[in-house]
Amino acid sequence: MKRYIGWKIAGCIVLGAAFLIALGYGTMYLWNWLIPTLFNGPVITFWQAWGLILLSKILFGFPKGGPGHEKKRRWKERMKAKMQHMSPEEKERVKNSFERCMGGRWGGNAPKEDFPHETKEQL
Repeated sequence: MKRYIGWKIAGCIVLGAAFLIALGYGTMYLWNWLIPTLFNGPVITFWQAWGLILLSKILFGFPKGGPGHEKKRRWKERMKAKMQHMSPEEKERVKNSFERCMGGRWGGNAPKEDFPHETKEQL
């Protein structure tokens, strides 16, 4: 599994670069197709298209929190509402179950007593 991580990273870099290039050329072609004929505007280059993308992001803002941010915020609000009505013992039990469940990759941060089939020498 670990030997493929380099290929995954390289693939992400290649796909990211391809996306950025496609975004720049797409903006350039759309501008050059519409603006000169509709408004007698100038024809732009690839780098000018990237300047327009950057300018639009500065003027209109960047998205807040990335994908799924709103869903995550609503989930946190619902969990806070549920936790308000619990006793301290119940809160601690829920917290421990989340730590076991979300304890990192393959339970890396989970407490050692959660693995009864392993001896201390194996850990």
